[in-house]
Amino acid sequence: MSPSPARRLVVTADDAGLHRGMTDGVLQAHARGIVTAAAVSPCGAAFEEAVERLREAPGLDVGIHWVLVGERPLSPPEKIPSLLGEGGALLPGARAFARRYLFGGLRWAEVEREMRLQLERLLAAGLPVVHANGHQHLHLLPKVFEIALRLAEEHRVPWVRVPAEPAAGFGSPRGVEISVLNALGRRARRRLARALGVAAPEATVGVLDAGRLDFERLVRALLQVRGTSELVCHPGLREADLALSYDWDYHWEAETAALCDPRLRPLLAEAGIELTSFSRLGGASASLPGSA
Repeated sequence: MSPSPARRLVVTADDAGLHRGMTDGVLQAHARGIVTAAAVSPCGAAFEEAVERLREAPGLDVGIHWVLVGERPLSPPEKIPSLLGEGGALLPGARAFARRYLFGGLRWAEVEREMRLQLERLLAAGLPVVHANGHQHLHLLPKVFEIALRLAEEHRVPWVRVPAEPAAGFGSPRGVEISVLNALGRRARRRLARALGVAAPEATVGVLDAGRLDFERLVRALLQVRGTSELVCHPGLREADLALSYDWDYHWEAETAALCDPRLRPLLAEAGIELTSFSRLGGASASLPGSA
């Protein structure tokens, strides 16, 4: 990789608190690797343990990972019926949520109630919350993004993820998903220009290969860093246990190993990429060109 000036990279590991194995992976990829931020799921079964362990990693930024599918809600089921699938659980996945969104089946007061409870639970743990994103990027859906921004402004969360992934085209199902995600991201950035005290990095990398960031894919992602970027990753340990609970076909342990590879920091230095965090970037007053 050839040197390029003024490139900065935040490395965010999603899903801390969903499962102990995910939290283990996040913390290992921070202690031994390049992860600088953790996105925490307050409705995860392993949330309380995750919070206690994050207290012991003060150099790791904490953010909210809003979860609107696939888990048990924090709200009483009778308070949020439009968000639920079978048995009082949240809808099973992004496609089910998107269908209900498109056909007008969601009640926005219920969505806000659940998102607010999740953020307030994380804030009540006493950890500074400096960034926000959504599980399966559902926070980018326009009406959900309005709620996310309102809560971020209210609680002074200065950074939010808005994907701007290098386009993959329409040659594969994943490429189509990334193209749709980028389109939602462009709309979200136009809305973000009117937000008070909330910004987004200029670009994201790693989303295309979510759950499959081995060393070679990770290096390719680093080649795509421009300006201030966010690398999105999903480390985890005890993969057999994780696979019993989540059928995502993620390679959690390989991704953890890649993020901890000792070759990465010299590669970043050679490329002129500064490894940083949301805290070190400052608040939205340090406004970025791509956050408008």
